[in-house]
Amino acid sequence: MTTKQRAYLKGLAMTMDPIFQVGKASMNPEAIAEALEARELIKISVLKNCMDDPREIAETLAERTQSQVVQVIGKKIVLYKEGKDDKKKIQLPK
Repeated sequence: MTTKQRAYLKGLAMTMDPIFQVGKASMNPEAIAEALEARELIKISVLKNCMDDPREIAETLAERTQSQVVQVIGKKIVLYKEGKDDKKKIQLPK
């Protein structure tokens, strides 16, 4: 992913609300993978009671869902996975 594409996805994610929360013992890669298939770009919130590093959580989730980490800011994670449906696909800049 190029810097330009990452910046574009960050801009899209800025207006999104988190659709998942990661807490003390809850991380569901299967549900996150399904959401990525449906939406391509998702935002995840790491709760305050979670003692793990958000960057490590993001890397683990990206690895398990075959997606890419767009950004980690504070306790917010943005993941992207290119979709298969051409009609819903996010058009990334070249």
